[in-house]
Amino acid sequence: WYIWRDPAPDGGPPNNWTSFFGGPAWTLDEQTGQYYLHQFVTQQPELNYRNPAVLEAMLGEMRFWLERGVDGFRVDVIWLMIKDAELRDEPVDPNWDGVNPHFRLQHIYTQDQPEVHDVIRRMRALLDEYDDRMMVGEIYLHNEQLMTYYGADFDEVHLPFNFQLILAPWEAHTVRRLVDQYEADLPAGGWPNWVLGNHDQHRVATRVGAAQARVAQMLLLTLRGTPTCYYGDELGMENVPIPPEFVQDPPAVNQPEIAHIVGRDPERTPMQWDATPNAGFAAPGVQPWLPLALDYAQRNVVVESGEPRSMLSFFRALTALRQSSAALTVGDYAAVDTGVENLFAYTRTHGDERLLVVLNFAGSTHRIDLSALGKEGEILLSTGMESTGKLRLRALYVVGNEGIVLRL
Repeated sequence: WYIWRDPAPDGGPPNNWTSFFGGPAWTLDEQTGQYYLHQFVTQQPELNYRNPAVLEAMLGEMRFWLERGVDGFRVDVIWLMIKDAELRDEPVDPNWDGVNPHFRLQHIYTQDQPEVHDVIRRMRALLDEYDDRMMVGEIYLHNEQLMTYYGADFDEVHLPFNFQLILAPWEAHTVRRLVDQYEADLPAGGWPNWVLGNHDQHRVATRVGAAQARVAQMLLLTLRGTPTCYYGDELGMENVPIPPEFVQDPPAVNQPEIAHIVGRDPERTPMQWDATPNAGFAAPGVQPWLPLALDYAQRNVVVESGEPRSMLSFFRALTALRQSSAALTVGDYAAVDTGVENLFAYTRTHGDERLLVVLNFAGSTHRIDLSALGKEGEILLSTGMESTGKLRLRALYVVGNEGIVLRL
């Protein structure tokens, strides 16, 4: 059921594969005298999906939960489920930056193996026996490979996670380019998706800066496709510095010399519900798994719910706008040229409904002429939640760190 191999002639691991969390991907089991494979912690041995019995057992577990009414599954590291049958050594990456040892190798035998699609199709076929169920796959691959996980006949995952907004530089021209390219690369009929934050990456307010956090959420929730938000980002939560004695994350524990690079604890701190001790996440007197942010008494659900222009109030207004607009939920996307490097603008259109989104990725104010789209636009929402009324498109002012949604 797992992947076992005899030691190499020198008694070491069977090949040079490494763990994401530091060190070899193999651990010697003294009882059997063999090594077992684990790409993460030693307590997570890799299932051998080349064994039909393993796949049947996993399908049985999925059916168990489907029968109980779950809406679907988010499959962790789905593109790693199958490994090279010959367990060949992976080649050294000549472009390795010398930081994280795991990326010293080109992982061509532990990731994205052709047979993984057979496993995913079996999982999808099971989901299709039930009404209105879906499967999301965690996949860190470039577009060309990522799109193959929809399946040639849309018979694999419903949504291959698209992490580009997390990984790309926060620049208007860069984001526009990746959005346009992703839209162009989608297979005909494929439904897009965008991820702005998750448990493996720094929080969005830390990555782009607090001043840009609202712009980032407006981007996520007005692009075409399914958005994925990370808990606490709706409050503007930022990374929390973790003292060494509180570090929990295995890659940081195992590699203290690069803990500040590979550690994920800073974005995994407790949700900030209220201003009570432990932010309402745990009972008073209990020590949470990770330390709380120092600002939790001011940045929490209760406080921000009572402030009409808080980050949470903005997020709620933004989601309400999205849910009320066919243009935002299912409409077409088209980029708009602004002539300004720091601005990203696009339209969302469905039937007679046409919306314009303009996002300023910098702190300076810009005046632009978008009269080719019409005479004026009605403000539906701005990041500052102050602007109302109509704006002339011939002389449209976009202040620093502002995003606006206009009805054309």
